[in-house]
Amino acid sequence: MSLPRLFLDPPAAAAENLAVPLGAEAARHLRALRLQPGDALELVLGDQPWTADLAELDRAHALARLVAPLHEDREPPIPLHACLPLPAQLSLFDDWLAPLVELGTTLIQPVIYARSEFDPAKTAARMERWTRIIQSACEQSHRSRRPELRAPIPLAALAAWEAPQKWVAYELATGQANPELRREPLAFTSGPEGGITDAEYAALAAAGWQPVSLGRSILRAVTAPVALLGAVQFELGRSAVPTSGPASSKPRVTR
Repeated sequence: MSLPRLFLDPPAAAAENLAVPLGAEAARHLRALRLQPGDALELVLGDQPWTADLAELDRAHALARLVAPLHEDREPPIPLHACLPLPAQLSLFDDWLAPLVELGTTLIQPVIYARSEFDPAKTAARMERWTRIIQSACEQSHRSRRPELRAPIPLAALAAWEAPQKWVAYELATGQANPELRREPLAFTSGPEGGITDAEYAALAAAGWQPVSLGRSILRAVTAPVALLGAVQFELGRSAVPTSGPASSKPRVTR
C-alpha cells in the first residue's frame, strides 16, 4: 500500500531530520487516515519528494521529520498542456481537474470559447477551489509535481500557443487521420457545451492545431479532454516508443 503523500511549500533548506510543520488542514487529513506519531508518510517539498515520519499530531497541528529524499519521477515523459474550455457551468470544470491531474497534465489553461459563459468575478472566485482540487488529486495519484493553473485566456490566444504538437478534439469528420504522437510537448483542447464553432475550428486549424477524432459518437464536453489524455497516456506507455526523436512505431491516438 502506498504511503500518504502531502504537497507543501519548500523550506529554505530541506535536510534529513528537519522538522516540517504540516498545518491544520493536513492534520485533519492525517487524522482521517488514522495515522499515528511514528507512522511513515511522503512529503513533496516544491519538486522534491521526501520520505518522512509523523512526529506529532493533534486536532489542529501536525509535525513531520524528513528521513530521506525520494529519487523518483512520476511525471509524464513529455509536457502535457490541457487548454480546457470554460463551461457554462463552472462546476463542470471541477469535474475535469482530478482525472486530468491523475492522467499527468502538466499545465491547465482555461480558455474562453464563443459558447463559454465567462464571468470574470465568478471565475476568479473559483480559482482557489481549483487549486485545492489540483493539489488533492496530486496527493491521491502520487504526482511528483503540481500542474500549473493559469488565468483564463480568449480562444484567439491559442493561435500563438507554443508547442510542437497541438491537437483539437473535433466532432465533425475532417477526412484527416489522427496525428502521430511524438515525444515532444503536446497541447490539446476541446469545446465547451455546444461544441466548437466552425469559425473557431477554422482559426485553430490555421494556427496549426490538428484535429483529433475520439470515435464515432459525440462526446460530452466533460468527457472529451479526459478521453483524449487517456489515449495519449496509453501511447506514451508503449515500450516501442523511443525516449527521443521521432516515433519509429508511428503510434496514433485511437480513432
